[in-house]
Amino acid sequence: MDAVLLVLNYNGWELLRWALPSVLEAAAACRWRCQVAVVDNGSTDGSWQRLKSHFPHVHRHRMLNRGLCSFNEVARLYQAPVLVLLNNDIYLTRECLDPWLAPLLESSDRGGDPRCWMTAPCGWHYATRRWEGYKTALGWRWGLVQATAFFPGHESCQSSADETACAGAALAVRREVFLHLGGFDPLYLPGRLEDLDLCYRAYLAGYHARYVPQAQVWHLGAATFARELGAEANDRLALRNTLLFQWKNLHHWRHRLRQRWGVALRLARDVLQAPLARSGRFAFWRAWREARQVYRRHGSPRAAANPRREKAFFERYAPQRLATRPGRPLAAPAPPPPWESEAPSPPRAKAA
Repeated sequence: MDAVLLVLNYNGWELLRWALPSVLEAAAACRWRCQVAVVDNGSTDGSWQRLKSHFPHVHRHRMLNRGLCSFNEVARLYQAPVLVLLNNDIYLTRECLDPWLAPLLESSDRGGDPRCWMTAPCGWHYATRRWEGYKTALGWRWGLVQATAFFPGHESCQSSADETACAGAALAVRREVFLHLGGFDPLYLPGRLEDLDLCYRAYLAGYHARYVPQAQVWHLGAATFARELGAEANDRLALRNTLLFQWKNLHHWRHRLRQRWGVALRLARDVLQAPLARSGRFAFWRAWREARQVYRRHGSPRAAANPRREKAFFERYAPQRLATRPGRPLAAPAPPPPWESEAPSPPRAKAA
């Protein structure tokens, strides 16, 4: 087996019956041998039983709800050199896997890159039919690191292959490197920013991640988090985990100074805006307080200092750096079938 496609699920049967057939079809069309499996994080909506009924040939792994960290345990069960880690709301185009896996599985004389440990596809947002990423740049906003695909000039370089800072909803990884790095850090549970943390650790170890525009996928977008947490709590979680990422990883004096001033301004802004706020009052204060509690509970982890590589990471993935590789305008692929919460169940799928 060359690659295993792992689909993470939590109470997402309606998403699975929409997206999983596309994963099976893409696996069958791939020139490399692929296997498909679902990692179920203790669903209570009947996903486990329905998977067995509707997709009897798909491997299933029943896990505790550990978010993306469940991939850490399942990765040890396989020997395939590459793992494709997918959210349950990712719909694959039929031909996406060949270019997506090529940098990881091809020999170096045929386009493979031994220092490339992760590849990310070109993502399209299902609702808007617009480009979503995952060519990700790193910037700063009020003292917090911001990973975004919508940096100035992104429109002109969507079709250009390049390195990327991170990619969360759909990524292919070298299994040995993923395990060597320790996988996703449970510090960030229930989720958000753990992909940036993982890619940063890989960069410090001498690896890089690559954006592959020829591999195109559709993303429904925040389908599980938005449903389970709500928009306000989801945004606060992103703020909390950004703080955790910075406290754990940033050592360079310029980054720490920028963080200190930005956080102070954000806290002050919360106080000034509180009398006029109709919702989200003291949102950053609450995120900051929760981050402090989590950080102390985990023993205040600090990554080994490497200011030179840290500075190089932010310089390599600065928006102005990624925007210097212009390409032609990128057209969306054929749209996926409609997603409906009451859509009829798909036919039973054949083994990949």
